[in-house]
Amino acid sequence: MTCLLAYRYGTPAVMYTIGYLGWFHALSPDQFSVVETLINLVLVIFFIALFGRMGRWLEVYRRFLSPQGFRRNLLPVLSKAVTDDGTAGATPVAADPDIDPWAQLRQGGLGEVLGAVEEDTRAGRVSDVDYVRIHRVWREVAGQPGLVGAFGEQVAVRGAGACAHPSEARDLPVRVAEHDLLVGQVRLGTAQEVPKNPATHRGVGFALDQEVLATSLLAVGPAGTGKTSRLARPVAEALCLQALARMACVVVVGAAEAELGPDAEYDVVIAPGDPGTAYGLDLYGAARDPDAAAARLADALLPDELSARAQSARMALQQVIGPFHAGYGRYPGVRELRALLGGDEESWSGLVERLRAEELLGLHEPDVQHRRSRHGKVDDPGALLADRLALLDRPAFAGCFETAGAGARPAFAMRALEHPLRVRVKLPERGHPEAARILSRLVVGQFLQAAVAREDHSLFAGLVVDDASAALDAGAVQGLRRLPGANAGAVLLLRSLVDLPEALRVPLFGAVGCRMAFPGIAPWDGKLFSEAWGTVLVRERAVTLAPDTSGGMLRKAGRLARKALSGTTAQTESVTTREVERERWSPSDLAHALPTGHAVVSLTTVGGEQVPPLLVDLRA
Repeated sequence: MTCLLAYRYGTPAVMYTIGYLGWFHALSPDQFSVVETLINLVLVIFFIALFGRMGRWLEVYRRFLSPQGFRRNLLPVLSKAVTDDGTAGATPVAADPDIDPWAQLRQGGLGEVLGAVEEDTRAGRVSDVDYVRIHRVWREVAGQPGLVGAFGEQVAVRGAGACAHPSEARDLPVRVAEHDLLVGQVRLGTAQEVPKNPATHRGVGFALDQEVLATSLLAVGPAGTGKTSRLARPVAEALCLQALARMACVVVVGAAEAELGPDAEYDVVIAPGDPGTAYGLDLYGAARDPDAAAARLADALLPDELSARAQSARMALQQVIGPFHAGYGRYPGVRELRALLGGDEESWSGLVERLRAEELLGLHEPDVQHRRSRHGKVDDPGALLADRLALLDRPAFAGCFETAGAGARPAFAMRALEHPLRVRVKLPERGHPEAARILSRLVVGQFLQAAVAREDHSLFAGLVVDDASAALDAGAVQGLRRLPGANAGAVLLLRSLVDLPEALRVPLFGAVGCRMAFPGIAPWDGKLFSEAWGTVLVRERAVTLAPDTSGGMLRKAGRLARKALSGTTAQTESVTTREVERERWSPSDLAHALPTGHAVVSLTTVGGEQVPPLLVDLRA
């Protein structure tokens, strides 16, 4: 407006001045019009440059109007809708006559088979999951002529349901967050307009994607601050949608009562202690190597306070599981393993006879003899392991961990992470808290090993743990460091870092690339966040006041009169400006200054690009 007014009244003023000087007397009407146009052009350029610099128009364009700024501030409308009950849902792909959503397939020579999917598009039956899934499968088969024909048949027959997820599900029962499947993002909130946030990140949308989750995320905050509802649930939901689009597989671990989505959102629900659960858990993760399976199970069985005996416990389990697997061709169930570790003679006699019948006794006889000779000794780790296994050998868990027998249920093994599965593990924390701790360590340990051991890393493998305090040990921290190279990542939630052994806290911060602090964390927890986020240079302005002693006798007399009348002494100001290092977020700020519903989060991508800690409103 100021620019327009200046131009409106500035042009006549310039013309009047030039006319007053007598420059127009020799000009024809056409020449006068040309001069007036040139003057207008110069004034427009001048005022645009002046007021554009004052109003920072380039910054406004970069943040809000450029394509990059628009994508960062507004997720595409394609993946967002609101249903009648107020929850988020999938939006059908709009039939825009100016945009062909199936141009890639048409260019690939499949124009003749697109009739069904185009009809579904016009009818609004193509959702964001369908669009992303079909295009992803097309990119996979485009370079394989033998598969293009089968893909074309699927599209021609099934239309938008082509190449559907094995569950035949094409969307989740309900969505609680805003998703952009085109780039694999889930929007969680908005960065706040506060001085601690860098100017380039204020007011922009905050979202997570696979490139960020692959470096793993650690979130710390007390109960009730929104870690589950505003972080774990949306991330789990995003990974489930990506699994339906054949982009990811996900394992979600949490208490049975944790709000991590309905059971219908998952393909496999493992709920030990629930008689209605259809799936059990393979204690060995379907490991091909008995020694690796034994080591993984030993780490899960031993509590943190007995970690010093971990090596002897691994050896004891290997001396039992290896011969059993060789003799029976399978891994032992909980009750069988407990009997062997406890020194049951009938179980050992049966195992020896089986090995003799298979002509394998000579190979495994040293392990068998050594294990049987340790029974009854004071330092025998077998008795300790048998006592720990008794926590899983309860009537409430009947059939959940068995590998054979009439009561055994289909057991889920982490080796299945090669497929786009959605798995929910419900821990029985209320009725069997110690068993829940064992299962938590076991599931997380199996995931970390299976995600790295996959032959095909095209699917992103995601792990969400609602309460990771019992699941983390030195081996798990080491496993987190290997996930970025395997296209996998974990989201770990903690109530407090005090729940972890002190020796694990700093290594855990170094193993994850993304860190999130929720309101109400303890100052000693905030200290680790503050140290991890480091310092930043800030400009500090110091003002020093000193009595004014300048001037001659007249000025001094005036100051004395002023002091006598007002009671104040005349002073001079000395301003000093310097750059000093200050913590980005101090432990006190994190512990006491965070508003409800907010969090401070820093991100790191797999490529090493970093986002400084930002105060984010997770309610937006």
